[in-house]
Amino acid sequence: MADQWDAWQDDLTALRRDIHAHPETAFEEFRTADLVADQLTSYGIDVHRGLAKTGVVGVLKAGTGNRAIGLRADMDALPIEELNDFAHRSINQGKMHACGHDGHTTMLLGAARYLAQNRDFDGTVHFIFQPAEENEGGGGVMVEEGLFEQFPCESVYGMHNMPGLEVGHFAVRQGPIMAAFDRFTVHIQGKGAHAALPHTGIDPIVVGAHLVTAWQTLVSRTTDPIDSVVLSVTKFHGGDAYNVIPDRIELGGTVRTFRADTRDRMERQFREMGESICAAFGASFELRFDRCYPATVNTGEETGYAAAAATKVVGAANVNPNTPPLMGSEDFAFMLQARPGCYMLIGNGSGEDACMVHNPHYDFNDEILTLGARYWVQLAQDLLPIRA
Repeated sequence: MADQWDAWQDDLTALRRDIHAHPETAFEEFRTADLVADQLTSYGIDVHRGLAKTGVVGVLKAGTGNRAIGLRADMDALPIEELNDFAHRSINQGKMHACGHDGHTTMLLGAARYLAQNRDFDGTVHFIFQPAEENEGGGGVMVEEGLFEQFPCESVYGMHNMPGLEVGHFAVRQGPIMAAFDRFTVHIQGKGAHAALPHTGIDPIVVGAHLVTAWQTLVSRTTDPIDSVVLSVTKFHGGDAYNVIPDRIELGGTVRTFRADTRDRMERQFREMGESICAAFGASFELRFDRCYPATVNTGEETGYAAAAATKVVGAANVNPNTPPLMGSEDFAFMLQARPGCYMLIGNGSGEDACMVHNPHYDFNDEILTLGARYWVQLAQDLLPIRA
């Protein structure tokens, strides 16, 4: 098996770099979906298209085919201008595979190729290639459009690369591994005035400044210190002239939580605090609060299966089964709400050169392509064993 993977390293590297050079953002992954479908077809795998516009599902059966699992990879890129200068840098201006979805897609294709050639499992593997993970919730759209009705799975599994985690290492945890993601847009309506005559107006910038500070007490003073919340105001827009107090400003940002009750409380108190502070200044408060992704929660038994498969590939010393949860978010959470399963992290490399994702200098580490594919194969073989 090792010799076969070594022989495929160059093929997988070329495939990954081709995807990297042609990034496509949410629900526009037409070339990528065509490439995935063509690859699966060449392996002899049945291909189904159309879910969530550009989604692709490959179906591979062996043996009795009575049990079924889902293995998922994301395909979309980010709206980032790439700053790398290597040969496979993005040719699509303003778009970049800055999160490693090119590598995720390639690793799952590698596993599909191996399993199609060897069929050393008993059941059905659904290879789920999902669009629009970044911000647009393509995973949720696939579920809403009948993913698990069309392709029944008893459990579903995802994986993401992790810069800072050494090559040859995996990390996972039972329970929440990624946070829920909500975003807000706030408009504060004041009363414009001359900057030299502030008493004749209602300054929305001062009101907004109070809100930015006050909202942080929802984290530091109303949340149990053992719980985790991140509230970030990332936009503060208002004013066009040095000597004019604006009439209206806009704020925006995100709230990250793990617990459902904490998520509910944060939305309620965020609104109450905004309304109260604005009222105290004589301003008005308008809020749009969008619940985007739920928390990504790994189920117990399936987490054990995933950790065991990774252990067979790299050894127990290189698998952390109790990694701390991350405050980032993942729309694989929607699939885990519909089916039990597990979201695994694979090391993308550590040290000074370990560029974090969502950075214009990031690149997926081709060294781990066969390692990730081997994990997928081992997991499928463990979950769908051939009975003597």
